[in-house]
Amino acid sequence: MIKVKFIIALFVSLMLGVSLLGYSQSDEVSFLGERVEPVKKAAVYPSPATEYLHVKFETPHARKVKLTMHSIIGSIVEVETEVMDDYELRLRVKDFPSGYYLLAIRDQESNYRTTIKFLKR
Repeated sequence: MIKVKFIIALFVSLMLGVSLLGYSQSDEVSFLGERVEPVKKAAVYPSPATEYLHVKFETPHARKVKLTMHSIIGSIVEVETEVMDDYELRLRVKDFPSGYYLLAIRDQESNYRTTIKFLKR
């Protein structure tokens, strides 16, 4: 498994035209001294939400992720988002009708993708 990770990292470095400076078994790759740390987990709280929904990350990716909010039937819902710090976002759901919503979280750097269901009261 480590060989596969290294080959993928080497291929990516060749495709991007940058030098691979370091690789470790912890899934972190350095390109020209820049450390790329993947998103490992995102947590959403509180559920049910009344005014705000918080999205908390284990790694500092709050400014880099793309969020898309959907109603339970799949319609895209516009949401006001505030960056609290590098680890946390706050979404204003106060004016949303009560019901279930889906929050899609995407990070292009680490290719992290997840969808989380939450309840708005």
